[in-house]
Amino acid sequence: MKIHLFGRSIVRHTRFFSVIDRMIASDIVKTLLTVLSVLLLIIATRRFLRILRQAIEGEISGETILSLLGLKIVGTVSILIPSAIFLTVLMVLGRMYRDNEMTILAASGAGIFRIFRAVLIVVIPLSVLIGSLSLVILPWSVKKAEEIMNVEEQTANIRGISAGKFSEYSHGDIVFYVEELSDVNKMRNVFVQNRQHGKLGIINSEGGYVKKDSSGSSYIVLENGYRYQGFPGTTDYSVTKFGEYGVRVDQKATAVTTPREATSSIALWLSPLAADQAELQKRISIPLGALVLSLLAVPLARIAPRGGIYGNFLTAFLIYFSYENLMQVSQIWVVNRLIPPWVGIWWVYLLMLLVILILVVRAVGFEWMVSPFTGKATK
Repeated sequence: MKIHLFGRSIVRHTRFFSVIDRMIASDIVKTLLTVLSVLLLIIATRRFLRILRQAIEGEISGETILSLLGLKIVGTVSILIPSAIFLTVLMVLGRMYRDNEMTILAASGAGIFRIFRAVLIVVIPLSVLIGSLSLVILPWSVKKAEEIMNVEEQTANIRGISAGKFSEYSHGDIVFYVEELSDVNKMRNVFVQNRQHGKLGIINSEGGYVKKDSSGSSYIVLENGYRYQGFPGTTDYSVTKFGEYGVRVDQKATAVTTPREATSSIALWLSPLAADQAELQKRISIPLGALVLSLLAVPLARIAPRGGIYGNFLTAFLIYFSYENLMQVSQIWVVNRLIPPWVGIWWVYLLMLLVILILVVRAVGFEWMVSPFTGKATK
């Protein structure tokens, strides 16, 4: 039997991937890519501006901007996908109700359980992919970003050089001033005050530049100048003319710490700490959230079909807002040992499944819902 639905041919047959499944799945995939592209563009722009501000202020180097941005986007994608899938399914099915495609599908025998199956064909593989992102790639990206930031903090002294500003380095032992700084980090009219073994040194040079030796130590190399050195309050000082003189700038000593978000999922699984269990459940909630929210969108799109794509957005937003808040509250309860980890976030998913069941019964009626199992079609 062949049905023409708004220019699309639908064939009823018993194969697992029917034309109906492929039609709905393809619409979901295309819409999801569009939604994700828009959300990623907004988030990536904000992240880029934040990282760019850090680079301008000298907190990070320009070479690490793209690396940090890529690592941040990895974490953003895994967090955005569940909400993007929820929005996508709601938009696709809402449009199909508005265009009366769902009415024709229902007339051809494709009920709500058929729609559930078509949605799950897309969402289940996506949930597996999201699970690998949240459990493996996300902690790796956080760890790599922390390693980059630790290195950048150690070398932040040199990047803090700017024209027309006095800067302190090496715990205040060096005071540095440069009148002009070119795009290639060449300095002109440089003034340096440093202390070594109780002696105060004043250096004035025509120019200079920054270099690193083989051991990774940083030096400010001054060119064509004079060095005045002596003890403050005495006339015992020396004057030295030089063609090239290097001043070592000590790197910051930073404590390397691994945040819980960067801990591997296996280590969290083996850990008896409640905070580690809460972090692990947070990662597991990402793929589970994508699956449950996509199931929730199916009856939500059916409740008020005349509302079209945006008919149930307010209800969907309220449910999603409640879901996210309950997840955060549950994680806090686990960390504070108000509930045991085995309860954790799982009660939230049981509540969501109950909400889905209520919405399905409200949308199609209890008798119609059980008709596939009883063999009696009531609607």
